[in-house]
Amino acid sequence: MTDSWHQGAAAVVTLTFDVDAETPILAQGRRYAQHASTMSHQAYGPDVGLPRILGILDDLRVPATFFVPGWVAEQRPGLAGSIVERGHEVAHHSYSHRAPTSMTPEEERADFERALAVFAGQGIEIAGHRAALWEASWQTADLVAEHGLRYDSSLMGDDRPYRVATRTADIIELPVHWSLDDWEQYAFLPAPHVGSVIESPAKVLELWRAELDGMRRYRCLFNLCVHPFLSGRPGRAEALRRFIEYALECGDVRFARCRDVAEAAAGDPDLPTRRPRPPAADPEIYPG
Repeated sequence: MTDSWHQGAAAVVTLTFDVDAETPILAQGRRYAQHASTMSHQAYGPDVGLPRILGILDDLRVPATFFVPGWVAEQRPGLAGSIVERGHEVAHHSYSHRAPTSMTPEEERADFERALAVFAGQGIEIAGHRAALWEASWQTADLVAEHGLRYDSSLMGDDRPYRVATRTADIIELPVHWSLDDWEQYAFLPAPHVGSVIESPAKVLELWRAELDGMRRYRCLFNLCVHPFLSGRPGRAEALRRFIEYALECGDVRFARCRDVAEAAAGDPDLPTRRPRPPAADPEIYPG
């Protein structure tokens, strides 16, 4: 079983934290930089939520991966390095948090490479990538492979790791899903509109526990996506703590950084390979 990506575990949990700070709001328009309340809402993530989450991870002794936009790492020197010093992984999450699907290929490349330059300048080794808003383009996987990264975590084509064939090399995809994203549960701002329902942490804990139970039966990757400005708030942080404690108590769940899962997956001879491509969309059937 040791040559399988799951290394014998019933399910593998990757705790991932998107340290977006102000970037997803600024990506909606730089005018929001003048909204003091909104910017304080976002700054809560790296300033308050992130230290609280790191404390929980220390308490429970589990590793995690932090996807950090290059702009955030640049504006807060030392943040990425402090995460790595705690034994966690820092990964590429664009530079500006603008969705690749909203950019030209040239703009996406420039944004991608600008983030890499920031991390290189800070001495942070980058192994993986996650597209802003999970809105990867058909070029994104090629960029990941071209720049020597080993994995992506933006697509939803499975609930286990799989290989993605690109023009230069295969990469590992660590798939995501909206049900395992706290944004869909907690995000709310009046402007820009990013969500309108604030769920109870108890309901979110129930959702995540149920999904983990199902994934343990089917031997899946539980790839949780959490935002410090959302789940770093006290009641939500306690729900996160209780979820981790539940997974540990199961006894058959393994926690790992994304880069370590990707490395195990790359050595798994049974891992499927997919070649994603746009579907045929006849303009006479699907206008616009």
